[in-house]
Amino acid sequence: MIDRTIVQKQIPKTLERTDLGMGERVEGKVRDNYLTGDGRRFIVVTDRLSAFDRVITTLPFKGQVLNRAAAFWFDLTRDQVPNHMLRVPDPCVMEVTECAIFPVEMVVRSYLTGVTSTAIWTHYSRGKRVFCGHKLPDGLKKNEPLPGPILTPSTKAAHGGHDISAAREELLDMGVITAKDFDALASLSMTLFSIGQAHCAKNGVILVDTKYEFGRTPDGRIVVADEVHTPDSSRFWLAETYEARLRKGEEPEGFDKEYVRRWLADQGFTGDGRIPHIPDDVRVEAAMRYILALEKITGLPFEPDTVDPLPRIRRNLSSSRPG
Repeated sequence: MIDRTIVQKQIPKTLERTDLGMGERVEGKVRDNYLTGDGRRFIVVTDRLSAFDRVITTLPFKGQVLNRAAAFWFDLTRDQVPNHMLRVPDPCVMEVTECAIFPVEMVVRSYLTGVTSTAIWTHYSRGKRVFCGHKLPDGLKKNEPLPGPILTPSTKAAHGGHDISAAREELLDMGVITAKDFDALASLSMTLFSIGQAHCAKNGVILVDTKYEFGRTPDGRIVVADEVHTPDSSRFWLAETYEARLRKGEEPEGFDKEYVRRWLADQGFTGDGRIPHIPDDVRVEAAMRYILALEKITGLPFEPDTVDPLPRIRRNLSSSRPG
């Protein structure tokens, strides 16, 4: 685990925005995408942190952590589920095959948890027992496992909008996806989740829930895209303390942005209104949790690149610019 002071010193050099002049630029909540027009896309993973569907702040090394985690999982699962990754030319950049992204996020949950308005625990605590078409049993407590993993897909909101959870039939009625495509994505999602849970369990980590994005390549293949099992797309808990903390009614030890979500909720912010100022110590603690998640999941030490990221990215991508 790297020293906290290294993370603290990186705060002035967090990567908030890029403008690389590499074709069409498409900005997401966390990633800046560059479409070169020749069948490739360069995904620059910034240090932006989103929560409650809002960009909240930046975290030191977050982009490097997410990019490394995604590359790790793409390599690990490519034989079972094809993906769009071609190479990683920079710690914050992934070169991928351009594909048409399906307008649905495939969310898989295996525990009754969450703090957002769309979280399954929020839904359950209000007395509702059907979530995205799944019937839930009575008597469950917060952070307990569900009877089994369930698929709770959502629409993909435009930048700045809110995702909406919906059952399979609701999505089909909306016309956003065909039954054949939905079922293919559902099968691939459950395969990825099964692999992820098994791998994480070997390293003492619980993969609680996650979301996947899929796309179709020009030759018609369905591939998983964007990211897989990163601290942004997934919730992770430390297995060795989970049972004891559950018995005490305490929150599980997590490695993901749930820490920041809870901090914001404690300030009275759950997505609407002015975003509270995030103190540096909260940003550093959140960054340390991202780094710990990467190290626990992969079993490899995180080796940060501490140079100013934007000049480094320009240098590493200088030979990749479209002609």
